[in-house]
Amino acid sequence: MNNAEFVSLILECVRREALKKLVFSKPRDTEVSKISARLVSHRGKRHLAAELSLPGNTVSQKNIPEEKIASEIEPLFESYSQVNLITQLGDAEWKRGKRGEVVLGGDALLRKISGGGFESAIEALDKQKNYILKGDEEFLKKLGVSSADGRIHDKRQGKFRQINKFLENIEDIYKKLPEGEIVIFDLCSGKSYLSFAVYYYLTEVKKREVYMLSVDLKRDVVLWCEALARELGFSGMHFKVQDISTLSTSIAPHMVISLHACDIATDIVLENAVRLGAEIILSTPCCHRYMKDKINAPELKFITNYPHILNKLSEAATDALRLARLRSFGYSVSALELTDPENTPKNTLLRAIKNKGISDAEKASAKKEYEAILKFLLGDGADSYLKGIID
Repeated sequence: MNNAEFVSLILECVRREALKKLVFSKPRDTEVSKISARLVSHRGKRHLAAELSLPGNTVSQKNIPEEKIASEIEPLFESYSQVNLITQLGDAEWKRGKRGEVVLGGDALLRKISGGGFESAIEALDKQKNYILKGDEEFLKKLGVSSADGRIHDKRQGKFRQINKFLENIEDIYKKLPEGEIVIFDLCSGKSYLSFAVYYYLTEVKKREVYMLSVDLKRDVVLWCEALARELGFSGMHFKVQDISTLSTSIAPHMVISLHACDIATDIVLENAVRLGAEIILSTPCCHRYMKDKINAPELKFITNYPHILNKLSEAATDALRLARLRSFGYSVSALELTDPENTPKNTLLRAIKNKGISDAEKASAKKEYEAILKFLLGDGADSYLKGIID
């Protein structure tokens, strides 16, 4: 199968509505690092909805009608060294190598596509997605997530989906929140996207009374958010410029939330959420640099010898350790996918709910398990892990 035949295969997958994703990667002479497209319907016609990854971590959207797909994608084979076609019935790959172009899996996929008997992969672009937030909320406009007319900015689509998914997770545990006023702390709140969204959801959608405290060290950002809350009339929102490790309160929060506290800041959030007596903790970690150079487990050398794979191990091990420690404090824990990895690689939600029926013996057993995991991963460095942050 040559290049022209591979293009024909793509067009056949579009015509038969089998195409799930088409990805151009490994650029040769273009600043667009990747193009990812999916098959959609718009006003009754087939289109490719393409997302172009641009310099500066920005993206651009483009819809290509079916009749123009061939003319749009044919030139791209000169600009990229790899094309992946993902369909309902299997995948095919085009690669440019030193010995010329090659197609993997194309003939087999063509036979399967020609046989039919599969469901359409097309997505209705016109269909309104069932988000909790619609995008036209005033606080989203003020935060720069959407435009004055309520359209989500292209660069903020990922943030919009993250926030909505976080709210869906609150909906999942909503029955565990108390009657009366709900006390919520957003620790390391940053620009307080999450604070505003959770407050709006609980007060406007659920019609609840909420005391929301957002805490961060960046004075200018905190003061800006405080002024915005007053402008919006969100009287239950409160803000503090403070190190969360020194935060004290006479009322334990019913829930602590945190979105993308960087590296060990997530550990600081979790530790202080426990210290403050939070009933529910919902935290989405950001980067995981701290553990990477500290793993000292001979049994894991087959992983740690490879820096790229070590990064993935460090991320998984860090979050698993966090959950193990929360279990030792009497929480029921889980790790959930917050949103599609294509939106952001920072898509794990750590959830902890205080288990009031757990015994001291069970907590002691969980602590012993945590310490054993720590010792296995870090060896002699276990005693100094996050020293000054945790016991």
